[in-house]
Amino acid sequence: MTTPTFLRAQADGVLLSVKLQPRASKNEIGEPLGDELRIKVTAPPVDAAANEALVRLLADVLDCPRGKVELVRGHTSRHKVVKLHGLTAKTVTQKLT
Repeated sequence: MTTPTFLRAQADGVLLSVKLQPRASKNEIGEPLGDELRIKVTAPPVDAAANEALVRLLADVLDCPRGKVELVRGHTSRHKVVKLHGLTAKTVTQKLT
């Protein structure tokens, strides 16, 4: 199984490239879009609400503690990089697709 382009494995986890769409009708993991995974959240992009919704959604879908999901880049952008600590690219791929 090949690793999707939106995932980059690291020694201590995985980096996930995300294109976030705030104010969507529901929270959902969408289709890969080039080198990013499209994720929709219902929260507005105000006071980091959309970022928090993204982290919670990923923690739920990946069945891991919220503390293992860290937003490392793109706090004010739609294009984000999320660090998934202690997870493998294979595990993440299986749960997101």
